[in-house]
Amino acid sequence: MANHKSAIKRAKQSESRRLRNRGYKSRVKKAVKDVRSAVSENSPEQARENLRVAASVLHKTAVRGVIKRKTASRKISRLSRQVHQLSS
Repeated sequence: MANHKSAIKRAKQSESRRLRNRGYKSRVKKAVKDVRSAVSENSPEQARENLRVAASVLHKTAVRGVIKRKTASRKISRLSRQVHQLSS
């Protein structure tokens, strides 16, 4: 465990950030899961709406630095491709 005052503060900051990031990551997982479930149910309107929400969540998470920018872009691309294939 940390002994110096600055190390104790750093440990507290790291823990609070870890918990905050965990919330963001679970929000991303739920958004992606919603899109995939709508695609599997052959519901194009619902899939498009869920994709819009998921893209927003992914972008926000990437901007905050929780996930990498290219990871968010890749996930959005793959989800949008699935939704597009469903529509056509």
